[in-house]
Amino acid sequence: MVEVTVTPRSSLADRPVRVQVRGLSPSQLVTLRASLTDEQGERFQARAFFRADGAGEVDPGVHAALGGSYAGVWPMGLFWFLQPDTLFRRLVKRDVAGSPFLVRLEVFDGLCLVTAPQDRPLASAEAERWYVGPGVQRVPVREGRVRGALFLPP
Repeated sequence: MVEVTVTPRSSLADRPVRVQVRGLSPSQLVTLRASLTDEQGERFQARAFFRADGAGEVDPGVHAALGGSYAGVWPMGLFWFLQPDTLFRRLVKRDVAGSPFLVRLEVFDGLCLVTAPQDRPLASAEAERWYVGPGVQRVPVREGRVRGALFLPP
């Protein structure tokens, strides 16, 4: 049984996570895809192609991506190379304290350049990427022409 894990499942957006796929056949060619939908409903995706090792595992921090959104060993490549489905959109988090970005990680058999709605992943997982840590207080700043926010640690 194929399994995708993200460790830790919930983390701050600037912290690294480890993505691992287990249960594949040795040397199996797979596509790992990360996707998220931002607060305006815009979808962002990144994908990378991997060949499983002799134990049937893929770890982007150890194994080189053969192509896709990037190539080579990039532990956080699926997160760093997210691109919008619509050109000229930017990934911006407006509500930094209220909710995380939910990044869905899926593994597909073979090379999947485009996935149709009927395509089913072999396995999937979800990662929460928070922009404000627990207990951090957000204080709006409005002084003269200065506008911003001050984030105070707990």
